[in-house]
Amino acid sequence: MTQSRTRKGVGKHRVVSHKAWIEARRKFLAKEKKFTRQRDELSRQRRALPWEKVEKQYLFDGPKGKETLAELFDGKSQLVVYHFMFAPDWDEGCPHCSFWADNFNGLGVHLNHRDVSFVAVSRAPLAKLEAFKKRMGWSFNWVSSGQSDFNYDYQASFTPREVGGGAAFYNYTKFDVGVTDREGVSVFYKDESGAVFHTYSSYARGIDMLNTAYHYLDLVPKGRDEDALEFTQSWVRYHDKYED
Repeated sequence: MTQSRTRKGVGKHRVVSHKAWIEARRKFLAKEKKFTRQRDELSRQRRALPWEKVEKQYLFDGPKGKETLAELFDGKSQLVVYHFMFAPDWDEGCPHCSFWADNFNGLGVHLNHRDVSFVAVSRAPLAKLEAFKKRMGWSFNWVSSGQSDFNYDYQASFTPREVGGGAAFYNYTKFDVGVTDREGVSVFYKDESGAVFHTYSSYARGIDMLNTAYHYLDLVPKGRDEDALEFTQSWVRYHDKYED
């Protein structure tokens, strides 16, 4: 057995024969298959969680004009909402949510064929959303919830008092969120009578599964390579702002 030379972000690593490489890979494949089965079971349990009926009326401002939550389903029975951090007084959307959003283009047509609609929701006014969306070259549906309680009711926005008090309710616990808006994903179902139900929401690292780029980084030798950074994702820029 030999070792590869050390490079930044990758320590000395075993280098073996092809036969030994295949054997190690087969052993790890067994773990991957076990994880896949566990993930399938977790997904089944997620779908089996109880629902809550959405009783409040929410109105959104979007490209089609004013729309209710029920209308955002756009003919489908299932709706995925990405809570995009973009407060009314911000000039740009969150760069980290933008990192996630770079994975959204082209997603809608596939989801539509599984009876699912997708929409991003932020509190910023529609004009700001449209301008930023144009700059970033995105095509997914993005609406403003600024005139409703939607973001607050689904743990994506917080009052100045909650932020100042360091005890906002986010990711199913109270802690110091630091800002007025946070990221997340919520899922809704609409039955044949038109009733809407909240089926699931996830926040913080719970939305890692929505970022395709991170899944690719998890495959490579250096991984996400974030351990030595000042904070996770401090390397992330808007895709039109990387220096190179």
